[in-house]
Amino acid sequence: MVTKERKTPQGAQDDSGNTTAPKKKPGKGSPGGILGGVERASARLASTDYWLVLVTATFLSVFGVIMVQSSASVEAIAAGRNGFTVAVSQALFAVAGIVCMLVMQFIHPFKLKRLAWPAVWAAVILLCLVAFTPLGHEVLGNRNWIRITATIGLQPSEFAKLSLAVFSAFMLEKKQNLLSDVKHLIVPVLAPVGAGILLLVMLGKDVGTALVLIMILATAMFLGGLRMKWLLSLGVAGFAMLSVAVMASANRRGRILAWLGLDCGSGDQCYQSNMGLHAFASGGWFGVGPGQSRLKWSYVPEAQNDFIFSILGEEFGFVGVLFVLALFAILALAMYRIAMRATDLYTRVLMGCLIAWIIGQTFVNLGTVSGVLPVIGVPLPFISSGGSAMLAVMLAMGFVLSSAREQKKQQMLNPTNTPKPKA
Repeated sequence: MVTKERKTPQGAQDDSGNTTAPKKKPGKGSPGGILGGVERASARLASTDYWLVLVTATFLSVFGVIMVQSSASVEAIAAGRNGFTVAVSQALFAVAGIVCMLVMQFIHPFKLKRLAWPAVWAAVILLCLVAFTPLGHEVLGNRNWIRITATIGLQPSEFAKLSLAVFSAFMLEKKQNLLSDVKHLIVPVLAPVGAGILLLVMLGKDVGTALVLIMILATAMFLGGLRMKWLLSLGVAGFAMLSVAVMASANRRGRILAWLGLDCGSGDQCYQSNMGLHAFASGGWFGVGPGQSRLKWSYVPEAQNDFIFSILGEEFGFVGVLFVLALFAILALAMYRIAMRATDLYTRVLMGCLIAWIIGQTFVNLGTVSGVLPVIGVPLPFISSGGSAMLAVMLAMGFVLSSAREQKKQQMLNPTNTPKPKA
């Protein structure tokens, strides 16, 4: 006698009294359903932001070397030096920065954040060497260099920007349960560390770097939860301090008067900004061509440094200017999305401070070149000549890539955790 096998309905009891679990179709709450799709999309976004930062930072640094070669070669030859000297030096720092960035991406953010105290102490010591020892060297009225050899120098204020950003993020995360009390929010980020670094920079009369440091501190305080009334009060105090520093210097006072159109001074303070605007106008829509700038022939002062964007506009035109600005916008967007995905305060504050530094400094430089702001004297990140500035900004990108890579890894390794159905 043949007996047919009886099928047990899903969710019913079999002959042994056990309940068979129903087969669940992919749907909401399952890794293969909607949430799983969201998880995969999030992982793709994390990967996209990682590559956006990597490619954009690398391209901007390489493009910066090309622009330095174009803008600095004429002045170098006129001074009796090799026309490639400045560009080769910039290229070496760019390569070193790219290597550091690629290595840092493999270091866990937890290990990188432990560099906060050593970095800020190193910055303070180097700034003290600039301000109080014969090692300090003055360039164009700013005492912000340490002269190592006759041709090699170090600008500690550039690394102070990065160290202050990392330190602010580290300390605010460490004290995040106490940030409702304003004194824990201010100490030690704003005082004594932030104020101390700012004071040391101001002793060197570097108002441009001081302005960038204030933007970094203001961003850290805002993301840490400082109330608007306190933030505005500190902003007014910082503005007053910068105003006093500007008015105490005849050179900077002359720049303000020239910017307002009141007095160009005996030294023709309006000349640099006027020639920068003339270079922009000469570029037209598509520029005169790479390396074909005419105003870099000793017409635009500091063409390879603070006013390199005017040479860029002349050679690549309005379209080239928009392309470079789009790259900075892409970089800012990728860093912003990394901050928004972060589950820890450290990453959010660090990304915010780095955006304030790099993008804020970019706008200050563009404002200076276009005449919207007075001639302040800050380099264009990634592009202006300067090994310290290039290395510092590439190290900052290493911190960004480390966080982006960790987010990408976490999104790929940790699938959506969904609650199991109750029996």
